[in-house]
Amino acid sequence: MRLTILGGGGFRVPLVFRAVSGDGADPAALGVDELVLYDVSAERLGVIGAVLEELRVPCSPRVRTTTDLTDAVRGADFVFSAIRVGGLAGRVCDERVAMAHGVIGQETTGAGGVCYGLRTVPTAVRVAETVAEHAPSAWVINFTNPAGMVTEAMRRSLGERVIGICDSPVGLFRRVARALEIDPADAVFDYAGLNHLGWLRAVYVDGADRLPELLADGPLLRRIEEGRLFGPEWLRTLGAIPNEYLWYWYFRTDALAAELTSRETRGEFLREQQEAFYAAAAKDPTTAYAAWEATRRQREETYMADSRELTGSGERDPYDLDGGGYDAVALAVMRAVARDEPSDLVLNVANRGTLPFLDDEAVVEVPCRIDAGGPRPRPVGRLDLHAQGLVTSMKAVERTTVEAALTGSRELAVRALATHPLVGAVPVARAVLDDQLAAVPELAAVIRRD
Repeated sequence: MRLTILGGGGFRVPLVFRAVSGDGADPAALGVDELVLYDVSAERLGVIGAVLEELRVPCSPRVRTTTDLTDAVRGADFVFSAIRVGGLAGRVCDERVAMAHGVIGQETTGAGGVCYGLRTVPTAVRVAETVAEHAPSAWVINFTNPAGMVTEAMRRSLGERVIGICDSPVGLFRRVARALEIDPADAVFDYAGLNHLGWLRAVYVDGADRLPELLADGPLLRRIEEGRLFGPEWLRTLGAIPNEYLWYWYFRTDALAAELTSRETRGEFLREQQEAFYAAAAKDPTTAYAAWEATRRQREETYMADSRELTGSGERDPYDLDGGGYDAVALAVMRAVARDEPSDLVLNVANRGTLPFLDDEAVVEVPCRIDAGGPRPRPVGRLDLHAQGLVTSMKAVERTTVEAALTGSRELAVRALATHPLVGAVPVARAVLDDQLAAVPELAAVIRRD
């Protein structure tokens, strides 16, 4: 079986390689015998290739690298799409331009998320068209952010054969299960929303909802990162546990203050960190794996550090530092489809009536049952009016962003920014877009400056 990774020179690729390799003697291994890595940078492919050599075990697949997209996808059984249009320089611009105009500077939430989507959607659609032509039976697992928006755009060519994934929900479920001292496999988690905009509303064990028990116990709630981040009082007020990215919504003034007083943005930190890693590993490939592992650990430890510092949340849970995020979700999708081993996963898929206030084609993030026939959304509880309002508003923003990106319309790009609840002002939207167009060539190639 052939697996292709788009963005194959990316930092997370070794996690996927390690997962498909098993432990060298895993009888349940997926049977991936060829891994094709595609990237626009041959140098980055070389560095990641050196890391993979250190991770190789007897069951590891052979690895081939290419900078040709058609060559990469032709004959693939599965395609992981993990591209970053504009690189980390684009992410830094998303953060800094938003902050300069007094709004949240985050790569998938707010102005940054819209700008990231604008420059990414045309490339993602081109990828989808290429896969549809040269690997029509392949399944595409989309890691590329903004995941829900990009997955919905790719569905135009791929339909049901593209599935969006995110590791935030599964991380939340694991933390809640540990606090309640239950096995996640024994629980049914009622979670729904959009990517980076969802809520856990119930945790059923043997038919009984255990979430009220957790919400009522402040000390127990503070054992999980979301309890420390949002505070027990607010979670009890909501009657739910939000996805961690909703901190930027519920505590936006605190979030903006934390960004403005921080020495560097998350994008700047990652850019400096990864530039150092790739340069050192290219200079001395024998150190590539050790440098990668040290860099990975630091990256995980500092995830959402601004919010944790401001709220006194402390260090990340050690269970969240050892991988098992995107890579684990992606491999679980592969196993369910390729081996017809049914699994329950939270995925970004077509709504199909799951959230009745959205149309069937809207991509939502909900629990699914997935097997060789693909994913099928499971029934979920009804979102309250507050959540419905946020989800509906953001779906409109996502779709406006997609249309702006595919038509090159500056008017629609301004509309997407101005109607985003975390931007909410036409003058700010125009100023953000103008600054982005001047600074990010990948965006200027998409949006007309008329």
